[in-house]
Amino acid sequence: MQPQHIAELILSGFRNHYKLFQAITAKAPLAFAHRDWQKINEISKLRISHYDDRVNETIAKLKSLNEQQIITLDQTCWLETKQLYQQFLRFHPQAELAETFYNSVFCRLFHRRYFNNDFIFVKATLADAPALPMEVEYRSYHPVVDGLRPTIRKIINQFDFKVPFVDLERDIRLLVKAFYKQAPDTHHQAWQMRFDILQAPFYRNKAAYIVGRVVSESGVQPFIIAVLHHEDKGLYLDALLTKSSQMRVIFGFARAYFMVETHAPSALVRFLNQLMPNKTLAELYNAIGFHKQGKTEFYREFLSHLDHSNDQLVIAPGTPGMVMMVFTLPSFGYVFKVIKDTFGESKPFGRDTVLKRYQLVKSHDRVGRMADTIEYSNVVFPLARFDSKLLAELHKTIGSSMIIEGEWLIIKHLYIERRMTPLNLYLENASEQQAFEAIEEYGQALKEMIAVNIFPGDMLLKNFGVSKHNRIIFYDYDEVQYLTDMNFRALPKAKSYDDYLTNEQSYSVAPQDVFPEQLCTFVTANPVYKQYLLSTHPELEDPAYWRQAQYNYKQGVVSHIYPYPAAQRFIHYW
Repeated sequence: MQPQHIAELILSGFRNHYKLFQAITAKAPLAFAHRDWQKINEISKLRISHYDDRVNETIAKLKSLNEQQIITLDQTCWLETKQLYQQFLRFHPQAELAETFYNSVFCRLFHRRYFNNDFIFVKATLADAPALPMEVEYRSYHPVVDGLRPTIRKIINQFDFKVPFVDLERDIRLLVKAFYKQAPDTHHQAWQMRFDILQAPFYRNKAAYIVGRVVSESGVQPFIIAVLHHEDKGLYLDALLTKSSQMRVIFGFARAYFMVETHAPSALVRFLNQLMPNKTLAELYNAIGFHKQGKTEFYREFLSHLDHSNDQLVIAPGTPGMVMMVFTLPSFGYVFKVIKDTFGESKPFGRDTVLKRYQLVKSHDRVGRMADTIEYSNVVFPLARFDSKLLAELHKTIGSSMIIEGEWLIIKHLYIERRMTPLNLYLENASEQQAFEAIEEYGQALKEMIAVNIFPGDMLLKNFGVSKHNRIIFYDYDEVQYLTDMNFRALPKAKSYDDYLTNEQSYSVAPQDVFPEQLCTFVTANPVYKQYLLSTHPELEDPAYWRQAQYNYKQGVVSHIYPYPAAQRFIHYW
């Protein structure tokens, strides 16, 4: 098989992948129009597994044509293949994604000794190629032509949601009022501004989002407009977001991926990056559903960071877990998690169960309360960057998952997550008000997770983190299960004094039994925190509350967890 044939076949595999991916994404607008929230979730899950299926199909085609050449790497052939493939991508609208697809095919075929820039795209070789103009992804509107409110009406009507608005004129009045209040610098005459609006809405859960910016003499003002359904009456504009911090939360690492149609992802990501400059390329690709590209961009960021830093990898702060060995690079805002060789006695499951539970969270609606994980295989670290204490602990706890080859340490499988301050450590240094707010947030996090059929399992404070925005995020998934699989029971009451004196474990307890009344007992021994939790979320101790959440989910009730403060909403009585 000739290099050109190989390159063309891989590019054809990518083309098929991208075509099908966009076809799946294109189902979201109709599902939103029909308020088919289950369909929205199905589309989201399908896109996550879709990539690996297309890579495997491409590998199967390569092997069917010349299996021997695929099993035994012909270096000359594959060096030329990569060069040809790179030439094919010079003016390709999804070039960066096609590079990643090539990497995936090659890395599943050959040994890691070939995972270098000669054979795969470790570096973004297209960085010097002509960039696609961002204008291919957005459309500009000029109020000087039609006036401010008619222009806003035209913008909203640009998006064919296939459902009428309940009262669009009212919503436009509220939107303009909110703009003046939140972004006074945009208060210019109609001829002094321009609107740049991304052409496709961003769909997630029960909402659609319009994303754009106001360009004026004062500079650039980013914004997001949330569009919701009012039962069967139609659509309405629910909120305007102009603060960068709020926009970053909406595009945050603890939420499900957006579904948005795009012809040129790099142009879309560059536009978003201008609106949210603190977001990395990896985070933005992840946010719009290209999580494999997010992995590629993240690894490039990590390699670059290693080159420009000299601190050592150390054991991550916090209470050591019984399932995961966790370490971090202090100057890099992430943690690396590796499944231990053996678990503690209180963990009656094995490695396969942990893998499945992390995948469950990956494909589920994370409602802003569960950290996304980036999963890697055969990750190479410079051995010299490991602290001696960490290295000794790695040998002790994950010996079967690591290999040392000369100056390199290879970890066979790991997860990477955003680093947060463990909630138990945060509380040690928190003021009374900060502690109260954190515990209230903790209870709210539990409620939002159970509303989407997630039972965290181990609800100890050490398994939750505090983000930069002071949101409480769950990050330890080894005991995660579906809420509907659990049995919520009330603690048996003693009928007599003799019953009271008997062993408290004398009653029958099945593996899936949960006693919510014990929540405060096991979560924290601190009576102050217990008081905070019971004063803000007393229902969490009531088994009936958890059973009602189960019933709601089984009845098809899909909760909408607003990713912005209630104060931002226009119409509260709805």
